[in-house]
Amino acid sequence: MYIIKVKGKAKIPDYIQIRDENFVLVAYFRADRPLKNIEKFGLQGKEAELEQLIRELPFGKLKKLSI
Repeated sequence: MYIIKVKGKAKIPDYIQIRDENFVLVAYFRADRPLKNIEKFGLQGKEAELEQLIRELPFGKLKKLSI
């Protein structure tokens, strides 16, 4: 899976996209609320690592999700 942080504009907040190996959108959520419904994406138990990654992730850079 891959992760990318998208910069919001004006009233639109920053978002996180999680995409599968074929770059199909799997998850799309606000960057300030990343831990909602995390079990739907198979990432339960990895909340701390995901939160840290989202804080450090630069905008617009696609990164392989390996947590």
